[in-house]
Amino acid sequence: MKPFRITVLVAAAALGLAGCTQTTDSKGPRVVVTTNILGDVVEEVLGEQAEVTTLMQPDADPHSFEISARQAAAMDDADLVVSNGLGLEEGLQQHLDRASAAGAPTLVAGDVIDVVPYASGDAEGSPDPHFWTDPAAMIDVVDALEASAAGIDGIDTTLLADSADTYRQQLADLDTEMTTAFAAIPADRRALVTNHHVFGYLAERFGFQIVGAVIPGGTTLAAPSAADLRDLTAAIEKSGVPAIFAESSQPDRLVQVLADEADVDVDVIELFTESLTAADGDAPTYLDLMRANTERIARGLSP
Repeated sequence: MKPFRITVLVAAAALGLAGCTQTTDSKGPRVVVTTNILGDVVEEVLGEQAEVTTLMQPDADPHSFEISARQAAAMDDADLVVSNGLGLEEGLQQHLDRASAAGAPTLVAGDVIDVVPYASGDAEGSPDPHFWTDPAAMIDVVDALEASAAGIDGIDTTLLADSADTYRQQLADLDTEMTTAFAAIPADRRALVTNHHVFGYLAERFGFQIVGAVIPGGTTLAAPSAADLRDLTAAIEKSGVPAIFAESSQPDRLVQVLADEADVDVDVIELFTESLTAADGDAPTYLDLMRANTERIARGLSP
């Protein structure tokens, strides 16, 4: 067996928060957001005009995180509940359904974007919820958020429009940076292998091929079979990918699986995919997350 060479780009270790919420210091309308990626975007757009509560703590898994009964009850009384949708918040759906039935105004981000289906794996053909890997999709979310927030009592629509415009420009700048960085990668090296399918939108937007994933579905709650691992090993060997990308929440699992099963010589590079880090980490905001991933993907795949 060839030696398994591993280079892991490790982010600063992020300490979990004692609670599962983040809030602004402002008073005013109450907005509850499920994931911390969307929570960061909502705070950027609403600024100090609302009290934003983000349910998912840093470095958590959106497929499996849970909330307390008190947090669930807070959703019912919110002026707006913002969720990802498309099946991402698997452990939270019952609470979202209940809050909606109780009359809480809701914005489901997955309902306002152009959905890309999974191209392969167990979830092939079903909607992919990981739209934030394409900043253009996040612009659509900001548009919908601005429209939803404009109808909340206590929101200054002029300030809202200004902050939304500012953030949209930052997203457009990010999109330009990503386009430039990925254009430098030769077409035959634009191949991605991860530990589960999370980069479909990025692949569609920037011209990458998804070679495979250790977990062949769209959720981290699944587990790879022996056949899945054999297929992935064959795909890696056939494509000759120089690097494999591990999610920051599960890098060791990917490394161990490939070290045991795959006779390959690749770098394993850590990315931030489904969660922000704490403030002292490398991806405390959505823009930071996307820039860190762009730099690591470009560096890992470039000759």
